[in-house]
Amino acid sequence: MKKLSFIAWLTMKAICTCAFCITPLVSCNTKNANTFADSGRTQPTENLLANLKALGDSVGYMFGHHDDVLYGIGWVGDSARSDVKSVCGDYPALLSFDLGHLELGDTVSLDGVSFNRMREEIVRHFERGGMVTLSWHLNNPLTGGTAWINDSTGERQLNTVEAVLEGGKQHERFLTWLDRVADFLNSLQTADGVRVPVLFRPWHEHTGSWFWWGQELCSAEQYKALWKLTVDRLKEQGVVNALYAYSPGTENGGNPQKYMERYPGDNIIDLLGLDCYCFAPSGDADAVAKYAQMLDTQLGMVCKLAKQHSKAVALTETGYEGIKTTKWWTHTLMPVLDKHPISYVLVWRNAHDKPGHFFAPYPGHSSAPDFVEFYNHPKSLFLHNVNGLYQEK
Repeated sequence: MKKLSFIAWLTMKAICTCAFCITPLVSCNTKNANTFADSGRTQPTENLLANLKALGDSVGYMFGHHDDVLYGIGWVGDSARSDVKSVCGDYPALLSFDLGHLELGDTVSLDGVSFNRMREEIVRHFERGGMVTLSWHLNNPLTGGTAWINDSTGERQLNTVEAVLEGGKQHERFLTWLDRVADFLNSLQTADGVRVPVLFRPWHEHTGSWFWWGQELCSAEQYKALWKLTVDRLKEQGVVNALYAYSPGTENGGNPQKYMERYPGDNIIDLLGLDCYCFAPSGDADAVAKYAQMLDTQLGMVCKLAKQHSKAVALTETGYEGIKTTKWWTHTLMPVLDKHPISYVLVWRNAHDKPGHFFAPYPGHSSAPDFVEFYNHPKSLFLHNVNGLYQEK
């Protein structure tokens, strides 16, 4: 079945249901693209949010891949290359990048990616009609270590979040770090000066305790204050092209109260997400089935909460490292995704320098034929399906 583009689907829905009308909006490449909505964000940014909600309602889910156009299995830095595109002939609808080490003033990310190249790819993907999301594995401003907790140095006993909040001894330093992120977000502009809308996803997987902002490392109120400080500072620095995603892990056990325990508020968050990975050594069938069951339960809970709070919803990180079963895409992932009204699914990166660390297929991988079936599925949306993400519906 041939998939419709997003705007074609919206148009068809309008004609068939008369629920609403499509009003053509000028291209995002015109001078009107930086008009502002009542929220203070650019209109295309607000249009993206509205369209993410519409995607989740019924049309399907965008497929995303982290660092997809920057490197892959057996290559790095090639222009316009993509493992996903090499397998199915199309780019992911969604690209993800990480801002780790931007806070340090470095020119390359924690994964060795030039921030200038990252900026170029973000603008290029926007101009192709795709969407971009950004995570931030920032260093520990209190210890100088990485985002990950090092138990051997006693980092679990420290309260780094308290140190970066107002009154903390690293507060001023942290403001400088936030300002560097703001500068990067503000620099995401086309040659015509159009601000590129992005979904920013800091402070993720906080329900675990492997990052310095995790469950055991700060109180719920401190975590919420960290979110408020982040968003307030970015806005103060003129960021008008960002949406914000809340993305816990699965430690809540399917309990909605636990999922929302550290939620910073509807006035801050635009999208409710979930990070949920498949851990199945050597393709163990029981472990794969357990993942599918857990994902089904968790997505059901998150989608219900998103509806209650009028938020977009997505599977913000998932994947199976090494993809050790040939039918994982159509027999494990797709049946669960089809049941839930999410806007996108994102799998993690294909590392060029870490053997076995990949989450999307590449040419010759055993799951590649199955991925093509996943690609051809009517509800999985790739780049050619999503023209119009920044237009008013």
